[in-house]
Formats: sequence, C-alpha cells, structure tokens
Amino acid sequence: MRRTRWAGAVAVVGGLGILAACGGSDDGPDPLLACADISGDALGMGNLRITTRESVAGVTGTPAHCRVRGYLDERTGTDGKPYGIGFEARLPTDWNGRFYFQGGGGTDGVIQPAVGSLPGAGNTTTALAKGYAVFSTDGGHTSEAAPVVGGALFGLDPQARIDYGYNAVGQVTRMGKTLIDRVYGRAPEHSYFVGCSNGGRQAQVAAGRFAAEFDGVIAGNPGTHLPQAGVQHAWDVQALASVAPRDAAGAPILSQAFTQADMQLVADAVVGACDALDGAVDGMIHNAPACRSTFDPASLTCAPGQTTSCLQPAQVTALTRIFAGPSNSAGQALYADWPFDAGVATMGWRVWKLGTSPTAAPNSLIATLGGGALPYIFMTPPTAVTAENNGVLQYLLGFDFDRDAPGIFATTPTYRESSMQFMSPPSADGFDAFKAKGGKMIVYHGDSDPVFSVNDSIRWYEDLQRRHGMATAQFARLFTIPGMNHCSGGPATDQFPMLDALVAWVEEGKAPDRVIATARADNPDAAAWAGRTRPLCPYPQQARYRGTGSLEDAANFACVTP
Repeated sequence: MRRTRWAGAVAVVGGLGILAACGGSDDGPDPLLACADISGDALGMGNLRITTRESVAGVTGTPAHCRVRGYLDERTGTDGKPYGIGFEARLPTDWNGRFYFQGGGGTDGVIQPAVGSLPGAGNTTTALAKGYAVFSTDGGHTSEAAPVVGGALFGLDPQARIDYGYNAVGQVTRMGKTLIDRVYGRAPEHSYFVGCSNGGRQAQVAAGRFAAEFDGVIAGNPGTHLPQAGVQHAWDVQALASVAPRDAAGAPILSQAFTQADMQLVADAVVGACDALDGAVDGMIHNAPACRSTFDPASLTCAPGQTTSCLQPAQVTALTRIFAGPSNSAGQALYADWPFDAGVATMGWRVWKLGTSPTAAPNSLIATLGGGALPYIFMTPPTAVTAENNGVLQYLLGFDFDRDAPGIFATTPTYRESSMQFMSPPSADGFDAFKAKGGKMIVYHGDSDPVFSVNDSIRWYEDLQRRHGMATAQFARLFTIPGMNHCSGGPATDQFPMLDALVAWVEEGKAPDRVIATARADNPDAAAWAGRTRPLCPYPQQARYRGTGSLEDAANFACVTP
C-alpha cells in the first residue's frame, strides 16, 4: 500500500515528533492543506465551521495525526434550539490510503473520538493506529442534560430526525473526502464504514443510501428496524411489570421481575436442552434453529408447592411473551422474535432488559435509552413525555400496540418521513447499487443480544437472498455469534478480526468463508474458556465439531449447512 505524508512537516521538540503546519506544497492544482490551515473557506465549503484543528504528536498506540473538529449545516431548529452536524476527523501523518467512518451508538448526540474502534472486543489497536483516516459524527444534534429523555429531545425537530437517521453520514462522508483530497492530494483508495448497534444500522444505511461512497461496511448487532425494536421495549416493560413486585405506591420494580437466580435457571435449562444439538457439549449453542423447537420455557414451571429451582406460571408467561416479540390484538407481529441462548443470565443481558435498580425508578436501557427514543424519535408526531414521577415508565406501561404502534410508520405535513423511513436501511432492492459496484458487506450479530434480535438480522438477510439468490454471498455475508450479548460479552468467542476479513474481501477478493473468534480471558462470562477458538460461519452455515481433537480449537470445527 502506497503511503503519503500530508502537508505538515515533522519537527522534533523535546524529543517528541510533532506536526508543524508549514504550509502546502505545489502538488496538484491546489496547494496541500497543512493542519493549521484547514477551514471551511480553504475547502470551499460555506456550510462548514471548523472549531478545532491541532497537530497531535505520536505516542505508543497512537500515531502522529491532525485532529479536526467542526460542524456542518448549522441552523436553528423548529424547536428554537441550535443544530449542526458535528464531526471529528483524525488524519494520520503516515496514511494508508483508506477512509474509515466510525459508526455511532444509541441516540448519538456526542462527537466520539475518531480513533477507529474495531469490531468485537479485546482489540489492542485501532484503525487510526493502522493508518486509516478516521471520521465520526454526533448524528446532527447534541444530547441535552434533561434526565432520561435528554438524548431524545432532538426528535421534536424534523431535520434533526433525518440527520440522525441518515443525512449526517452522507454529509460527513462527502466533506471528509474533500478534506482528505486537500490534505493528502489524492482521494482514498478504499472507503469503509464500521459500526455496532446504531452504528451497525448506520453501516447498513451507508451501503444502501450512499453506495457510491463505500467499498466495504461492517454492521455489528445492527438496529436494522430500530423503531420496531423501540416498540419491543414497551412490550418488554409491560411483560416484566406483570410479574414484578410492587413498591409501597404500587409501582412495579422491573429489575426484580426475574432474579439473577431465575435467569441462571433459564440459561442452564437452555444449554441443557440445546448444547448437544451441534454435536459438541461445550456450553455453546451453534444450532439455534433446532434449539427453538427443542427448548420450552414451560418446562421450568413450578409444580404445585414447589418454590425453588423453577419459575412461577406468570413468569413463564411473561418470559414467553418477551421472546415471542410484540404483536397487536390481531396477532400481527410488530418486530422479530428472539432465540433462547446461553447468554440470557449475563449482566450484559440484564442491564438492557431488566436493569439493577432496587426501586420503581428503572435503570434498564430499554426503559431509559429506549424509553426516551420511542416517544420523541420514533413516534410521528413526537410525543412529549416528562421524566418526572417516572413519566417515561408510565408512558411505556400505557403504550397501546393497536393505537400507538402504527406511529412508527406515520407522517404529517411537518414530519414528512416516518421513523421507519429515515431510520431503516432500504429494503432488499435498495442494495442493488452497492452490489453492482462490487461493494462488500459483513453483518455480525450475537445470538444473546438483548436489545436487537438476531432473528431480525436473519430475516433481513433472507430478504436479500430472496432478491439476489446465490449471488447474495458475493457481496453480503451474515455471521451469527453464539452466546454474545450486544456487540460483545456473554459466554462467547467475541474477539474476532472482522476488519481484516472485510479488507481481504474488498481488496484481494478473498471472501470470508469463516472468521476465527477467540474467548477472552478478561470476559467474566467466558473466562473458563479463555483462549478457546471457534469459527464464525456465514449464515446459514453453522460450526460443527469434526469428531476428533480438542474442543478448544477452531481447527477441529467445520462450517456446514444444516
């Protein structure tokens, strides 16, 4: 890979190399921009305001680079508040010729350091350290200090919704490539988008809406149909409230609907019923489809007089309801269902679904992060909800799946795009352009994700297969990860070189037939398996033990179609 230094000389001060803005060169029709000279005027962009430009000295693990922050399209919203698409860029002195868009998370609202976080867990390096020019964005708004709903209040402004859904990605990408061209004197040779959670959804959006801009994307645990997942959050809260103990005022304490012992009972029963279905008794469930028809939560129901090592009938009903996914009174599914998996007893599962609050003020992420997003961002028109007196919880408890759920598809003269329009990536035919240009997309998703169902990713991929047939695998592959929670954690092999796999596919034509994943010693959910490796297999293939050799070694497992 050809490497180019940007137009800032390296000076030595106190033994450390720092970038000194020394003016441009005469390469090309326009002088190259030194870090200190970057501005909207210099880039010919009247809608760009630079707030930070600094040369950063290299240290261990971080190379010398130019750090730039700024805003695009600043304006006053319909709610009277200031808006702008915030971004950060980090441009390494020793550039590898690649563009890297680092996806966001949650409701965004914060400009994250653009260091280029890598997929999975346990990474010891970053995209920036590898020489990528890295960009990040706040999604076009700044989170407010209001409790619970502060990250979602931007949903009152129609343009801020669209910026969050997709426009910020497009705007920062185009600006970023202009910046790269002026700093390095050439366009990126390859462009990548990598993210997990909402960042995974953004990766799918990048491939679908901005196909011309990206050569490869990685979408981890994506909130593909995030507004529908928001409806699931209300569904979960109501199911949990039906079995939760009450405080003195009669309010449900959601975290106590299922104790840790209850969820461990469920996890152990799932493993007991399904572990061997993949041919290896190893605590991991690789044959999730077979598990769906094998494990029945009703098997955990307490017998008359039994009070331990079982679930009360109402708990079984609530658990079954949660995993079946939301529906309306006509029985129409409003989101995906969920697989039972080994990771349901982990803290990574609990913090999303149940929380740990000992009071009726919930702290689960579905009731806080999701609880604010549903009324303000996903409903059209948005519904104002107060955080006082558990107002968000009361909203979720009162959510009507016949009357309110259609709000994710609604539009008004003011809000002209529904949340399912501005949040979701295009339907299967929307990836035709990405496929035609030779783009490559890797989607990975943990089977024990408590916030976005892996089954939603599977159905999204099956939609691609229905449109593109056998050619689907030529540009898009899905990897499901047994035991893994949201983006990482759980009893799983959650450390994997997914970026390396994507780059090899894009730049060398080597399609990822398997990706080797490792169990981390610093993951308490998988510490007993530290060093264990497993192949992650492209859907619908599953890992199968070959029958000989150590169960700890991926070499003894094959990827097979069941």
